[in-house]
Amino acid sequence: MNKIFTFLLLFILGIAQAQQLNCTVTVDSQRLGATNQQIFKSLETAITEFVNKTDWTGVAVKQNEKINCSMYITISSNSSDQFTATIQVQSSRPIFNSSYSSPVFNYNDKDFNFRYTEFENLIFSPTTFDSNLVSVLAFYSYVILAMDADTFVLESGNPNFEIAQNISNVAQQGGSKGWSQADGNQTRFFLINDMLSPTFKQIRQTVFDYHTGLDVMTKEVKIAKEKIKVAVMNLSRLNALRPNAFLTRVFFDAKSDEIVSVFSGGPSITVSDLVDNLNKISPLNSSKWMSIKQ
Repeated sequence: MNKIFTFLLLFILGIAQAQQLNCTVTVDSQRLGATNQQIFKSLETAITEFVNKTDWTGVAVKQNEKINCSMYITISSNSSDQFTATIQVQSSRPIFNSSYSSPVFNYNDKDFNFRYTEFENLIFSPTTFDSNLVSVLAFYSYVILAMDADTFVLESGNPNFEIAQNISNVAQQGGSKGWSQADGNQTRFFLINDMLSPTFKQIRQTVFDYHTGLDVMTKEVKIAKEKIKVAVMNLSRLNALRPNAFLTRVFFDAKSDEIVSVFSGGPSITVSDLVDNLNKISPLNSSKWMSIKQ
């Protein structure tokens, strides 16, 4: 009887787990040349376990419901326990009735300096500052969760965005770059504050509408394209108020290649007005927009 109970318990735990992310972590130290790699392997393992084994939301999810994401950390310098690095954070989510995963977040944070001692435990507390390493990893974990939620239900990412904002506020006491308004206008501070600002609600509306379109792509391709087109063109409202806004760039860093792909094949719709708007909203990607067949 005990064996049966144990088997059932393990089976249930295998179905639903209280960890929400499936994150691939890479720590790249090649720029440092021939050096002891053990510390970097330990760091990679510690971050992988921290991100993937932390229960970020208290909600149990099945293995196939975990959010696929990645964190690519490039170390540019290291002295004792001090590290200077960048972190590229990406996430994606599956599209209904298909094997395709759509990129949701693709962000390169160049202000990632931290301390790490080999084999130290990484422990997150939402109300206290432990280290910049823990704060940055937790911050992006909640941003990933929030942005993923926003693609399914409009503004449902608010609870996780608010936790990320609290992490940002608490982390300012550590003095590391990226958490303060004074550190520039394309930082973690502005990423999270803009996400929660009413001024930039159109970004989140577009994210929701865009993925609503993608989710019907396997059934009604033409209708899906029209929905995606309208979602993207609605960003012109924000662009009129805030040209070249930071969050607009964040959106297109994730979506520009996919937009080109969506409108470059399959049933045709009118795209000349879309291309005109794209060139105004995201001129940095004008070379990509040229490849959309009109």
